[in-house]
Amino acid sequence: MDKLPKIAIPVIAIFIVFVILISKSTVTIDSGKAGVLYKTFGDGVVTDEPPLGEGFHLVAPWNKVFIYEVRQQEVLEKMNVLSSNGLDIKLEASAWFEPVRSELGKLHQEKGEDYIQRVLLPTIRSAARSVVGRYTPEQLYSSKRDAIQQEIFDETQKIVKEEYIQLNEILVRDVTLPATIKDAIERKLKQEQESLEYEFRLVTAKKEAEKVTIEAQGKADANRILSASLNDQILKDKGIDATLKLAESPNSKVIVVGGEGGLPLILGNN
Repeated sequence: MDKLPKIAIPVIAIFIVFVILISKSTVTIDSGKAGVLYKTFGDGVVTDEPPLGEGFHLVAPWNKVFIYEVRQQEVLEKMNVLSSNGLDIKLEASAWFEPVRSELGKLHQEKGEDYIQRVLLPTIRSAARSVVGRYTPEQLYSSKRDAIQQEIFDETQKIVKEEYIQLNEILVRDVTLPATIKDAIERKLKQEQESLEYEFRLVTAKKEAEKVTIEAQGKADANRILSASLNDQILKDKGIDATLKLAESPNSKVIVVGGEGGLPLILGNN
């Protein structure tokens, strides 16, 4: 019994060391994440093998694992940029991105865990300043937001695709102009709209007048053709036809042939 404590102490110590080693040798990677292995007694960051995937992993206790999120992420950036005529514009844009999973080791080795601050955001700011500087405040305010968004995406992607970052989308969420410039643009747009509306009314009125003129001309042409086609004999024939129809009426009594103009006359009624 006296020897048991002497045996138990080293056993307990070995067990504790074993537990520590096991705890240091296991890594659990959550969903949507991947791990970069660093070999302390090797070549450092492992770049020639795929990163560690989701789940439980055994790793030598002297090595390290750096865990990265590899799902699509969003970063929001607010910045001041200058328009083509030197006016200060506030721009708010967000980027959808994710690290290239197969190049995660190189990303860690060359850029580090704060690659978003070191690479992505500076590139977005540079691209935004370059693109916005090509446009006037009027274009930024009205019709060019989609074009600006696409151009910022293209210029940002051109750089970050070489930095092991996959850029999925750039969204321009807000463009804020100086209040005086914004009011002036709104007044100008309102005046242009009113001018277009006035021109539309003029065109409509002109077309309506042309329609009335054409209809009147058609009627005049029809009457002229009709007048030119009538003569005395045709008028007499029409009169005889009309008189005969009247004679068939039960109210007619006497028909006298040889009335004025040679047309029959109807005399008397019930």
